[in-house]
Amino acid sequence: MQTDTAPLRVALVIGSNRHGRFGPVVADWLLDRLRDRDDLAPEVVDVAGIDLPTTFAPTPGATAALASVTPRLASADAFVVLTPEYNHSFPAALKNLIDWHFTEWQAKPVALVSYGGISGGLRATEHLRQVFAELHAVTVRDTVSFHNAGGSFEDGRLKAPSGPEAAAKTMLDQLVWWGSVLREGRAARPYGG
Repeated sequence: MQTDTAPLRVALVIGSNRHGRFGPVVADWLLDRLRDRDDLAPEVVDVAGIDLPTTFAPTPGATAALASVTPRLASADAFVVLTPEYNHSFPAALKNLIDWHFTEWQAKPVALVSYGGISGGLRATEHLRQVFAELHAVTVRDTVSFHNAGGSFEDGRLKAPSGPEAAAKTMLDQLVWWGSVLREGRAARPYGG
């Protein structure tokens, strides 16, 4: 079997739509990490720019929103999901995006990056692991989390970058391995979960 050496198409999902959210600061940092790699081709999917209804009714608004986001998720080989922690879990807007899709996540890897207060969003990532397992997606083991995230950045730059940089490298290396293997697997045998 011939190996596909094209960069993995990675959808960076920004999972918060709150006014004044901190997510874009972390997303900009993440995008720099993704763009530094020759084996990844990132595209941003921001829930704040997607107006999906919370009821699963085939309305014109839902159809238009799905037409803008579904092909981007479907064409991704892998995902990096960026989430804050709200009330010990992840935001409703992120859950809504996930729930409107099913096959788009199947047999693809998901890396998790979180931010928050003292827990750094880790409870949100653990809940996301359960959700993505149900959708037949594979979450990579290592994550990146920002504890007391607001105090970790100054003018959009990390104050102490060495730990997060190392964690991001490990996580993205795992994402590339899983993404490459699963892309080849889907090409050889379509997933029928």
